[in-house]
Amino acid sequence: MQATLLPLFPLPVVVFPRTQLPLHIFEERYKEMVGRAIHDHAEFGVVLVREGAMVNMGCTVVVDRVLKEYPDGRFDIVTSGVRRFEILLINEEKSYLRGEVNFFDDDEPGPPPVPLQQQALQGYRELLQVDESPSFGEAALDDPQLSFQLAQGLQDVDFLQRLLCLRSEAARLKQVTEFLGEYVPKQRVTQRMKRLAPTNGHGPRPLER
Repeated sequence: MQATLLPLFPLPVVVFPRTQLPLHIFEERYKEMVGRAIHDHAEFGVVLVREGAMVNMGCTVVVDRVLKEYPDGRFDIVTSGVRRFEILLINEEKSYLRGEVNFFDDDEPGPPPVPLQQQALQGYRELLQVDESPSFGEAALDDPQLSFQLAQGLQDVDFLQRLLCLRSEAARLKQVTEFLGEYVPKQRVTQRMKRLAPTNGHGPRPLER
């Protein structure tokens, strides 16, 4: 596919196709960038920044709705992921970054084996039983790329970025299953400690005034 110049929004988050990402826009350059995207009904790219460096693969989003506009020009929006891309070159002619990108999708056509889907779904159901359930919305379980739906609320951006780059749904489902197999037990322990911490074995704390 021919390279396309795409506005880029570096953030410490990962978004997947057909999952939601709420954003608070306050910097002038991103007010301009997102304002143009809203006016033109256009996509912009969300790219993970970690340890001060921007990775070279991300996902485009479109603005679903504007939740609130502030008197000083800031605004709150909800975006939805659209398609994945790889950055080929960075363009710095505007106040915000743009990139020459190639869009990509999975290399393997057709649905993955049903047992892989069931294993990943079982891990996801166990995650929902933990207090800190996925935070960015309900999973669309009929999505052909189910792995993205199941992983969208997880907090490990390194894992999410690896998942975003994989071009096989079967490989992603295996990764999600393995990750949840370790993550869910840890979350159970964390939640149990939170429930015990306020009492510390000495009964409820007095109210603070």
